[in-house]
Amino acid sequence: MNPLSVRVPDTRVRRLSATLYGYLFLSDLVLLYPVYVLLFSDTGLTVGQISALFVIWSVTAIVLEVPSGAWADAVSRRLLLCLAPLLTGGCFALWVLAGSWWAFALGFVLWGAGGALGSGALEALVYTELDRLGAAARYARTMGRGRTAGMLGVLASLGLAGPVLTAGGYRAVGAASVLSAVLAAAVATRFPRHRPAPPPSAVSCDEVGPGWWASLRAGLVETRADRRVRAAVLLVPVVTAVGGTLDEYTPLLARDTGVAASTVPLLLLPVWIGMTVGGLLAPAAQRLTDRGYAALLALAAVALAAGAAVRHPGGFVLLGVAFCALQLATVLADARLQHRITGPGRATVTSVAGMGTDLAMVVVYAGYALVAASGGHPVAFVAAAVPYLLVAGGLAVSGRAGERPTTPVTR
Repeated sequence: MNPLSVRVPDTRVRRLSATLYGYLFLSDLVLLYPVYVLLFSDTGLTVGQISALFVIWSVTAIVLEVPSGAWADAVSRRLLLCLAPLLTGGCFALWVLAGSWWAFALGFVLWGAGGALGSGALEALVYTELDRLGAAARYARTMGRGRTAGMLGVLASLGLAGPVLTAGGYRAVGAASVLSAVLAAAVATRFPRHRPAPPPSAVSCDEVGPGWWASLRAGLVETRADRRVRAAVLLVPVVTAVGGTLDEYTPLLARDTGVAASTVPLLLLPVWIGMTVGGLLAPAAQRLTDRGYAALLALAAVALAAGAAVRHPGGFVLLGVAFCALQLATVLADARLQHRITGPGRATVTSVAGMGTDLAMVVVYAGYALVAASGGHPVAFVAAAVPYLLVAGGLAVSGRAGERPTTPVTR
């Protein structure tokens, strides 16, 4: 075999991976991440008002998630990935320039819209391009490392947020966050333009897929008709929703331990380091059976409850273990879904899973606000661990019927 025929696809895979890593790093290099809940609190908002903002965020994503996925399948996934960080950057600018509940709410609408545009489109673009290059088996590794690049962006934010906040206040932190969003949009222009082949009944063009309505229908039909795809779609929100919600409240949990606001970003480091490690472990964990996956969720639940219950900065080490396990579980759930999708509506199907996650998060936000208002943040974190124990128990029981890897391993 000609060596060049091997190197060219591998070079394209590396180029795709490098673009993905840069995009996710810059998208998460947001200095507002570790302190924006503190911004809300310092403005005078209660836990209930903050939770209401998170609900607005999730509802926006719910409304736009599936239509934007169909748009990505029909028009251009790369275009949506360019627009997404620009909307998020608009949110950050609005927050620090017009700090009020209504400004925060409108900002979350922009952020929710940006998240919906990128959700589904990114996973579909990466998987489709890897599959086109004969490297679909690398998806879990590529996305695991991509999520790790995002975690590294968050870690950099944690290290920089405190000094920048001290030097220039929330406006300086917001300006740096807007700059990162603009740079992420610039990197997104380097993603490939390749489009998945439209169904035979559709008219084919280079950059135009089967049309928005046809894409939407194809994705929804596959989700409903294929039992294996449907099971994978349901697994994503079950695993992702609680952890994704708790992530927003960790700064408040940290401040409840008695540390100063400028120290909160540093206290969150174990959590984000854990998530970084979780992404890197994805290739090695692809062969986990259902019962092994259940044990992973049980570990996350126990560490989550124990870390919050100690009400001490040292408990964040256990929280780091919990979020490591949850990040790994999330990457594996996404890889399982991508391997099972076979139709042209890949971004649409992925967005259906994303919509399920957003719906579940609305419930968790409301539940968290109720529990935290009466028992405090540590009690709310302990309560949030219970669903993972229930899911782990269900998977352990179903796993006895036949052990199989949670993520298909393609050779």
